[in-house]
Amino acid sequence: MTERLTDEEKLTVKTGAFGAVFMVSNADPGMLAVFRESFAASGAMAHASGVVKEALTSGPLPKLPRDSALEIESVVLPALRRAVEILAEKAPHDVPVYRAVVLAAADRTARAHNGVSPAEAEVIERIRGVLGEDATGR
Repeated sequence: MTERLTDEEKLTVKTGAFGAVFMVSNADPGMLAVFRESFAASGAMAHASGVVKEALTSGPLPKLPRDSALEIESVVLPALRRAVEILAEKAPHDVPVYRAVVLAAADRTARAHNGVSPAEAEVIERIRGVLGEDATGR
């Protein structure tokens, strides 16, 4: 059974997903690359379904720090962790959807400009680690 997410929970899910893309994009910055990467990530997020799609497509955009990679991570990684917890509790069948969408968006972002750099690959691995192997706790 799926429970509806509160607005705050939706924002947490969105912050984790959008923040993961921002982390990857920020790992190997470049102005033109940011536009290509954002477009690539949006394609991956368009494949979301269920409460994940609802969370990613409704409400305000998340406010992410812009000062340093460390600050960004200090917001995004806990949001990803909490998003998985929220989904595991309220919509367990959507946990794999969220994990797949976030990782696909992160991967597409990295590949959008000259392939995946070592810095981007490292960030994606940190994101993968927070999401868990199958993101259901198993």
